[in-house]
Amino acid sequence: MTPRLPLASRRNRLRRTGTAAVLALAASTLVACSSDSEATSGEKPTELRLAIGGESEEGYDPTTGWGRYGAPLFQSTLLTRTADLGVENDLATDYSVSKDGLTWTVDIRTDAVFSDGEPVTSADVAYTFNTAAKAGGLTDVTGLDEAVAIDEDTVEMRLVEPRSTFVNRLISLGIVPEHAHAGQGDAYAQEPIGSGPFTFVDWQKGQQLIVERNDDYYGTKPDFERLVFVFTDEDASLAAARTGEVDLVALPSSLATDEIDGMELEAVTSIDNRGMSLPAVADEGKKSESGAPIGNDVTSDVAVRRAINLVIDRQGLVDGVLEGFGSPATGPVDGAPWYEPRSAIDDNDPDGAVAELEQAGWIDSDDDGVREKDGVKATFNLLYPAGDTLRQGLALSVVDMVRPAGIEITTEGVSWDEIDKRLHTDAVLFGWGSHDPTEMYNLYHSSMAGTDLFNAGFYSNEIVDEHLDAALAATDPEVANQHWKDAQLDTDGNGFTAPADAAWAWLVNLEHTYFVDQCLDLGELHIEPHGHGWPITSSLTQWRWDC
Repeated sequence: MTPRLPLASRRNRLRRTGTAAVLALAASTLVACSSDSEATSGEKPTELRLAIGGESEEGYDPTTGWGRYGAPLFQSTLLTRTADLGVENDLATDYSVSKDGLTWTVDIRTDAVFSDGEPVTSADVAYTFNTAAKAGGLTDVTGLDEAVAIDEDTVEMRLVEPRSTFVNRLISLGIVPEHAHAGQGDAYAQEPIGSGPFTFVDWQKGQQLIVERNDDYYGTKPDFERLVFVFTDEDASLAAARTGEVDLVALPSSLATDEIDGMELEAVTSIDNRGMSLPAVADEGKKSESGAPIGNDVTSDVAVRRAINLVIDRQGLVDGVLEGFGSPATGPVDGAPWYEPRSAIDDNDPDGAVAELEQAGWIDSDDDGVREKDGVKATFNLLYPAGDTLRQGLALSVVDMVRPAGIEITTEGVSWDEIDKRLHTDAVLFGWGSHDPTEMYNLYHSSMAGTDLFNAGFYSNEIVDEHLDAALAATDPEVANQHWKDAQLDTDGNGFTAPADAAWAWLVNLEHTYFVDQCLDLGELHIEPHGHGWPITSSLTQWRWDC
């Protein structure tokens, strides 16, 4: 069984291993910019340089998706998450939900101002939510009918139907000023105005973003006057860390075993996972609405899917591919308040895998090492995004792990365009992980089959659908969580997880690895979601220089 993920992070003091070639690479790659990080001895820097990737190519407009991972930085949110995934007020001072779950009433503070000096009003909040709802897409405010400013500091969010997960919109959607956003098109995204802890200064696309402390911010003010986000690839980021050009750098676990003088390794717990979607319906010649073929005659057999789940050595994947920076994954929400621990399976049970296959009629009649049933060989393709070395390593390891059970997998690194064409017929190695349990609905509800990347395998189970629908409609968070858990595995043995329908084969949960200047204290680190954007910045106002 996989226990709830710990909040504690691992810190290791590292020593320098740089070379002249690496120094040259850093010098040629980084954009020149003076930094107070090179302050004279005894002085605390007023500027930090961060190489944590995640440049938002579309800009910094929350109504189109900016800030949904981590914090919107320039904008305030009504609520915010605590380190252990709890909820507390931010711009809001209080909120309540009507008994029927259709009306969310939010009171906002009256001392917040935008970075252009204008006050933050309930009208701005209503405008933000209405605009995001019309935009659709990444912000997922589609359940909102309308937001209405009741008075200067009260907003009503009126929903089309009860939705327990609407609280996540209050947490993730940054508030924009109507006077500076309406009618501006893409201009706002390029030079955002907000009431968050930092203000926008300059963005040189593909190179760096410069922000400054908002001294009018109503909350805890950051220690640092200025942040510079440098946008470099992994090798250049590592080189920059070794030369002291950056104070914090995000790197994949494959590079986290290096040693860097003056920096410490911070491994942060996350709900960022990797797993294999497995087509759950047979090939009957059907196609999706977009014209993509549907079905796989091997993975549509639940016995094959269960066998794959049983035979995979997830701890081996953590140790061998993640360099130890992670944990075995048994589902998409391990460790979250809505996780069902009973859905975990005993890891690496080859005998159990063989028993599942043989009982279902999958045998190796010609002794070629691959089982067959009714003339169908137990072989299928596993796709992963080309250039993603982590997913490639996981895919190749899975191939070796399942082969002794008589299942043959062929891996292919392809473009996302190619994945879009084949994700309903071939297994795909995806990455997911969110602070919002709605992701479970998107991945497993039958109504989401073939929608974007959601429910790629066309999985369908009426009982699971009922649990997911009840979870969304619940007005009590505890009731909602119980339904989320039941969708994973209920008391009658129904569910989408490995002990039941085994709709996916989840592999690993990642730890996000960062090298941090040994003088930089990041405060209480938050459990991070899937690694888009800047999840590490959720605790930015707590960062301190302690040397």
